[in-house]
Amino acid sequence: MKSTDQTAPSRRDFIQKTLLGTALVSVGGILPGFSPKSYARILGANEKVRVGMMGVNSRGLALASNFALQTNCEVISVSDVDTRAADKCLTTVEGIQKATPKNQPDFRKALENKDMDALVVAAPDHWHAPAAILASKAGKHVYLEKPCSHNPHEGELLVAAQKKYKNVIQMGNQRRSWPNVAKGIQEVHNGAIGRAYFAKGWYTNNRPSIGTGSQVPVPAWLNYDLWQGPAPRMPYKDNILHYNWHWFWHWGTGEALNNGTHMLDLMRWGLDVTYPTNVTSSGGRYRYKDDWQTPDTQVISLEFGDDKAMTWEGRSCNGRTVEGNSVGVIFYGDAGSLLIESGNAYKIFDLENKVVKEVKNDFQIDARNKMNPSQALDAIHIQNFFDGIKKGTALTSNIVGGHQSTLLAQLGNIALRAGGVLHTDPANGHIKNNPEAQKLWQRTYQKGWEPTV
Repeated sequence: MKSTDQTAPSRRDFIQKTLLGTALVSVGGILPGFSPKSYARILGANEKVRVGMMGVNSRGLALASNFALQTNCEVISVSDVDTRAADKCLTTVEGIQKATPKNQPDFRKALENKDMDALVVAAPDHWHAPAAILASKAGKHVYLEKPCSHNPHEGELLVAAQKKYKNVIQMGNQRRSWPNVAKGIQEVHNGAIGRAYFAKGWYTNNRPSIGTGSQVPVPAWLNYDLWQGPAPRMPYKDNILHYNWHWFWHWGTGEALNNGTHMLDLMRWGLDVTYPTNVTSSGGRYRYKDDWQTPDTQVISLEFGDDKAMTWEGRSCNGRTVEGNSVGVIFYGDAGSLLIESGNAYKIFDLENKVVKEVKNDFQIDARNKMNPSQALDAIHIQNFFDGIKKGTALTSNIVGGHQSTLLAQLGNIALRAGGVLHTDPANGHIKNNPEAQKLWQRTYQKGWEPTV
């Protein structure tokens, strides 16, 4: 969406002056050409944002490291149901910021700390919205990893919670803050390819089989009850944790929300659309016969009225690239095309497929790295979150937009599970005249764990 907030131009000026044409130094985060003193002045390093981390295995550990690296931040608590992950994160963060966070296994207890400014949520998807809502109620700001919710109902609860508690909630779709990606989207808006009417996004990987799990005793290092949280209780199996929960509908949301959210968000932004009118999806678990429930191969198509459309293709188990990139987006217009590549780069083509402009990536990025694909670039998104807290700066991904982009992927999954076709209300994305699909708009919860605003 095009921003109408009057603070947006000043933020763009800041990025242009300090980031474009440079590279953040990963350790320490100091920009070339700036002394520590001037850097502290620019980022307000003497006004630290104190954050608590929830979920610090893999991606959460990477986020904890990145937040600790920011000179205007202090990680003051670490919460995880896995004692091994918590211990590793505590040691890592202490090595970066020279101060040890408090080990607080239950994040709900950590929220009682009046010194905490914000909670960073990187737990599994079924915890995203419930944790963010609890943090909002506790008066904390929230940095929320994508997807912002497990189901559409939770997304709407999040929007309502932010409106009620008036806190800052930033979704972790970090590409919104990558300078060259933002510049590429602006090229689309400025007519570099004429009238943009169609976009295609994709994600590819070579994920292995997860096999058939066995019911086993819960490991001593795991608080499985708290890990399940709002989800109805299920027996523990040995192929669920830590990453494979993504592929079970009970906790995860499949590749569409795991990685598709990023590309669907960019396509929605570039085409300047909000809610679709029609959604179709096809696919399935094709590569292996195992416990994996969500699609490993999926195509989601969304129409926005009669003049714009987009598709997203996910292939979890066949890594053949598209346009030479494992992940990316391409916009098509009546005067050419614009490709946003897996990194912080883009190309513009004319109608004869000739490259007429190329803006190259100047950061090292591994789009298939599930833990930390782009630390330095993601720091820009984190600083935008801090600016939103300290200065009221417009967020590059506020929770309203985060919900709208997440919903596109959720509607795709619902369409796949409920017959393949949905008709939706362009005013709010709600499903029309489809009782079976409507059942998937929200989930059932473990009694006593239901999220409420």
